[in-house]
Amino acid sequence: MPPATTPSRTERLSRPQQVADAIKQWVMENGWQPGDRLPSETEMIARFGMAKGTIREAVRILEAQGLVKSRTGPGGGVFVHQVSEERATALLGNYFYFAQLSIDDLYQIREALEPELAASLAGKLDDHQLAALEAVMASYAEPARDAEEEREQHIASLRFHALLAEMSDNRLLRFLIKFTANMLADVTVSRRLYAQPNRELWASGIAYQSRLVAALRCGDSAAARQILREHMRGAHRLMCLQEAELTQRFLPEIDIL
Repeated sequence: MPPATTPSRTERLSRPQQVADAIKQWVMENGWQPGDRLPSETEMIARFGMAKGTIREAVRILEAQGLVKSRTGPGGGVFVHQVSEERATALLGNYFYFAQLSIDDLYQIREALEPELAASLAGKLDDHQLAALEAVMASYAEPARDAEEEREQHIASLRFHALLAEMSDNRLLRFLIKFTANMLADVTVSRRLYAQPNRELWASGIAYQSRLVAALRCGDSAAARQILREHMRGAHRLMCLQEAELTQRFLPEIDIL
């Protein structure tokens, strides 16, 4: 009896999925860019040796992935389309929807990436970019007076870090940091971690960010890295304490019989 073999990825895919992958490879080989029209349906049927229904289903798969866009009418057809950062963030967020990411999960990523981001930007930001960071900080210059203000300040503080990431030339680093900040904002809101104003978290956050902007302005990459590393570690500790305290507070009371 011949030994069992594990089917390849291609063998596990349906025919439309195989064709969708082949079309993506075809686009790359030809160097087609967003806005370029794909060959006609008749040409694709001939190239891939598949039925019309298979080709159309493959195109629908690519449309669902955001990689092509169909237009009808004069000048219509199937066009290469670039996935927006917002769509990519939403799709990846859906992947983690039921994952129950923890504060520890998110800060492990932040502590690894954000200090290096800060070091790479020291001395490279212009006055306009530095002023934009300071403008975000101005929105939470005073401590929150209630839970609603606390929620807004949490989100604004994360926006500071997302804005800093946008200033990086490294597109992958930029995306990962912004995505993590978005996920942390979602966790903060969904778990109501803002329900009790945290004066220590606010004070330490704005102090670190002020020192960071100063280090970025004077081009001190070592200081920028260290400041953001300390900021992430401190925020991690305080957020975990906040979560533990609120979880304990809202646990239902259990009568001991």
